[in-house]
Amino acid sequence: MAINSFTPSPWINWIAENQALGVPPAEIADILAANGFDPMTAWEQIAPATQTPPMLDNAGSVPHPEKLRSLMNIYSRLLQQCRGSETLNRASGLTGEQFFRWYYSVNRPVVLLDRMTNSSFWQRWTPEYLRVHCGNEPVEVMMGRGSDPDYELNCERLRTIMSMDQYVDLVQSVGMTNDFYMVANNRSLETSRLRVLLDGIDFCEDILDSGHAVGKTFFWFGPAGTITPLHHDTMNILLAQVRGRKLVTLIPSFETHLVYNHVGVYSQVDCESPDYERYPLFRDVSRMEVLLEPGEVLFIPVGWWHHVRSLDVSVSLSFTNFLVPNEYPWEAGTI
Repeated sequence: MAINSFTPSPWINWIAENQALGVPPAEIADILAANGFDPMTAWEQIAPATQTPPMLDNAGSVPHPEKLRSLMNIYSRLLQQCRGSETLNRASGLTGEQFFRWYYSVNRPVVLLDRMTNSSFWQRWTPEYLRVHCGNEPVEVMMGRGSDPDYELNCERLRTIMSMDQYVDLVQSVGMTNDFYMVANNRSLETSRLRVLLDGIDFCEDILDSGHAVGKTFFWFGPAGTITPLHHDTMNILLAQVRGRKLVTLIPSFETHLVYNHVGVYSQVDCESPDYERYPLFRDVSRMEVLLEPGEVLFIPVGWWHHVRSLDVSVSLSFTNFLVPNEYPWEAGTI
């Protein structure tokens, strides 16, 4: 049955974000229709943006994409000329001021090694602990990802409600799979019962704003084999690995023109098995790989492309509530 209302604000925000990123209206409409929205209602939301004139620079002319590509290629070559550029910095003893000056403000990733020092707090986050303390709580899980190549784009269609204990049983009953995953947009930590999981958290107080954690703290939980395909976020992210390991591949923000960004924030390229005949420019990307262990925290700068695979049963938290501004305009157009 078609959905005739755009009341859910995540979809309104999603439409606006993709319009700002220059996604063709027809592609936006197709994705909305695949997720159950009435086609006419979808086009009513999309149509106003199609009448917006091209973005002009201060001189009143359309910016030159060729010049932008040249500049980004220069940045890419400079990075690749740097010895050890494929290795991510791993830092201990970094103060909040140093983090913001050396990494946040210059759009540079880093792994923080000593930020999850309250081991007794983090060690309790086992699947069994979640079953005992939140077993009856309904949670949102993305099911059937294995049969949908666009599972991230079609997340609303795949959203399934079950109890936490049912989900824990599901995770513990399989080996390696990407067919189901409790991902960041499950909004689980916004419910009263699951929010208690954060009670007593003492985490990055000189980096994150604890007074604005609600709605900006996100919970990931799934089996080994779950994948978040190559994409970028529109704000800075702090990813804390609580249990299990994740293999993260990072590509710099200034190599956007090499990753075939076809819809919104996603790349067409399978990062683990790229088809260079279809996507030849991807040969030139600067890949950085990091094995994120329990107790480690990865800073993913705004605009940086990343692909994530869970190697074990994994529990992660991600945060966007930094002590400094973390909202950015994303203009339409291509590079």
